Amino acid sequence: MTAIRMDGEALASRIKEDLKARIAVLADSDVVPGLGTVLVGDDGPSANYVSMKHRDCAELGIHSEDRRLPSDVTQADISAVIDELNASASVHAYILQYPFPSGLDFESAMLEVDPAKDADGLHPQNLGQLVMGQEAPLACTPAGIVEMLVHYDVPVAGRNVVIVGRGLTIGRPLANLLTLKRPNANAAVTVVHTGVPDIGEYTREADVIVAAAGSPGLIGPDMVKPGAAVIAAGVSFRDGKLVSDVRDEVSEVAGWLSPRIGGVGPMTRAMLLANTVAAAERITANAR
Repeated sequence: MTAIRMDGEALASRIKEDLKARIAVLADSDVVPGLGTVLVGDDGPSANYVSMKHRDCAELGIHSEDRRLPSDVTQADISAVIDELNASASVHAYILQYPFPSGLDFESAMLEVDPAKDADGLHPQNLGQLVMGQEAPLACTPAGIVEMLVHYDVPVAGRNVVIVGRGLTIGRPLANLLTLKRPNANAAVTVVHTGVPDIGEYTREADVIVAAAGSPGLIGPDMVKPGAAVIAAGVSFRDGKLVSDVRDEVSEVAGWLSPRIGGVGPMTRAMLLANTVAAAERITANAR
């Protein structure tokens, strides 16, 4: 068996084309969607990821503002930037790039973000609305994963989904999203993590596996039910190389597999753009 490659790059390009049409409608009202980013410290992968987000904005005609702060800033300095972005008329949505350097509190900073401008869908108010099944900005990686599953006709409703990883940006919001009684969800979801002695005990029974632990090579072919869909969402850096939670050999067992490069990453960025355009649409509609 050779797994179907879930091409996130190609799907993200289609989403961007749809967004261009919505951006053109906003332009008729003299509105240019605006995305802000706040990067604290000098983490190389984070800096590279933020730069890609701004390139995406330039490609679509989205205004972007890049705020970079040194690692020795105070929490008050970060709060001042958040206050500025909350008040900015040109920034409809923005993100705090995760993680913050040691000694700084990401979660308390998230509490200060205007929920209406939360491009990452990580503000507690938006996460709470997700739990209640209400409309709110969705966390970008979970939203992108759901889009991939839908596009590649992976059955989810009533199926056994195992998420490996319980992080704020992927595991927890994705589990809530996939358990909702709505189209493209309604699954039986189990969340495990690296503190579980035998992760394979759970993944071998799964119809869909989402690996999001940030643990290199965690999921091997012996942990995958033949024909299952495997989403490689967790990555980490070793010796300057991007390493996936999922071993390459899984492609010989899985029915669907997202690649290490060109899989979940482009979809996460596409969903960030979608959240930004949606925020601009909401703010424009409320101003009328």
